Amino acid sequence: MPPHTYTAHTSPPPANKEKDAGTVTETLDVVLTHISDEPVTNSSLPPPPNLTAEEEKRLWRKIDMRLIPISTALYLVSYVDRSNIGNAKLQGLITQLDLTGNRYNIVLTMFYLFYCLCTIPSNLLLKKCKPSRWIPGLALAWGIVATSMGLVKTYHQFIGVRICLGITEAGLSPGIYYLLSLWYPRHMLSWRFGLFCSGATFAGAFSGLLAYGISFMSGTGGLLGWSWIFIIEGLITVAVAILAFTSMSTPSTIPASEFAKVLTFRAEADNCSVGEEEAFRWRHIPEAVFDWKIISGAFIDLTNAAPGYGAGLFLPSIINGFGYNPAISQLLSVPPYAIATAISVISCYYSDRTRMRSPFIIAGICVALVGFGINISDAPIGVKYFGLYFAVVGTLAVTPIIITWLGNNAVGHYKRGVGIAVQLMFGNIAGIISSNAYRTEDAPRYIHGHIAEIGLLSMGLVLVSTTALIYARRNARRDAEQREAGEGGISVQYSKEELKRMGDRAPGFRCTLFYDTTISIAEM
Repeated sequence: MPPHTYTAHTSPPPANKEKDAGTVTETLDVVLTHISDEPVTNSSLPPPPNLTAEEEKRLWRKIDMRLIPISTALYLVSYVDRSNIGNAKLQGLITQLDLTGNRYNIVLTMFYLFYCLCTIPSNLLLKKCKPSRWIPGLALAWGIVATSMGLVKTYHQFIGVRICLGITEAGLSPGIYYLLSLWYPRHMLSWRFGLFCSGATFAGAFSGLLAYGISFMSGTGGLLGWSWIFIIEGLITVAVAILAFTSMSTPSTIPASEFAKVLTFRAEADNCSVGEEEAFRWRHIPEAVFDWKIISGAFIDLTNAAPGYGAGLFLPSIINGFGYNPAISQLLSVPPYAIATAISVISCYYSDRTRMRSPFIIAGICVALVGFGINISDAPIGVKYFGLYFAVVGTLAVTPIIITWLGNNAVGHYKRGVGIAVQLMFGNIAGIISSNAYRTEDAPRYIHGHIAEIGLLSMGLVLVSTTALIYARRNARRDAEQREAGEGGISVQYSKEELKRMGDRAPGFRCTLFYDTTISIAEM
């Protein structure tokens, strides 16, 4: 029988502090080499200390303050710069650049196409570059590109700039998700991902509000309102990128003793003894790309992200189709995003608190289905607008939980990094789908676009349920194998290198499904 299905398990290690300290110190060294700006060795680490519950909370709050605010700010401006084209559309963009027929949809598609092509290479480059320089550097690059979008004069120039925007933005979200997954235990990730993603959901409200104010600048300097939307919001990104160069936290900015505490808790909570292979091997890429868990997570993200992008790119136009003028349409696009931001953070908090993933995702899909269902009906305008709240909240609120779910079940630094990049690549393929589902000729009701989103959400509902059931069966099978091995008195020793290579195929690994069922080898 192959090693990954073998019924025996490693013998429980002695429950003594010296042994535990040695295991944790080795784990610390593994993680340090991948998220530090500078190499850190075992000899430079102090012994892992014991902390009280209150001391642990204070430590995580300190780490949160160093990582989350600047990451969220970067994601906010990133999402604004990719989706403000929906606001610019109502301020003369279509007319001045002659985006007739399917030209507008082609412009949207080119951004997501090149974004998808660059996500995996960017995450691999992140492993070779300093995160505190690579991520702010990307932000500065796309901020300059976003600003230049306001200065283009032709359709073909606009396509070229949107391609550059896709290339430069591609590394942010997969890079941040991957970086956070290396800092926090997996049962603490969803809320942090939720705070990070709140930058994207709040961006919808922020962008609409800002676009409303900027619209009054139309004609200033000989530029229409759409140009000023791109220029001002792009300059805001440049400012945030410069701030990120000075405030993006890395392990080198934290005292070694405190960093040891962080990784001690991460190692213990995540059962790192299952194995986290740290050195890059080319096999890590096909192992991630062809892992059924990653494929499933990628398609789940696609089915949820497409409706989210549909709302983000076309919400002002959909509301405009209700009969409101462009300025009021910009304002009315704000409340759904504001509510989605709050519900996203709350949902992620309770997802971590209860250690549940799939029930929250299923609930979000059902809420979104109701919203899109209302908008293909003949309901009054007020009811349809209310339905948009359901559509926006249902899709955006569970996005970070979907990404967390995959990260929870992918073991190994490179496998997790590539897996998250693959998932986000599929999520941005969803942007290509939504860019072409909502066609100009379908205005003002966009029935075809809404029906396409309902179909994708229904597919996602099936995928989430099926994946959770498969996870449950795999866990139950490994539990049964564990019991049989114990009853038979079988004990097989695996080397640390074997466990690292096995990763999530190791006998001690349990998938996170409805709830966190992780069982450490020491408890077996």
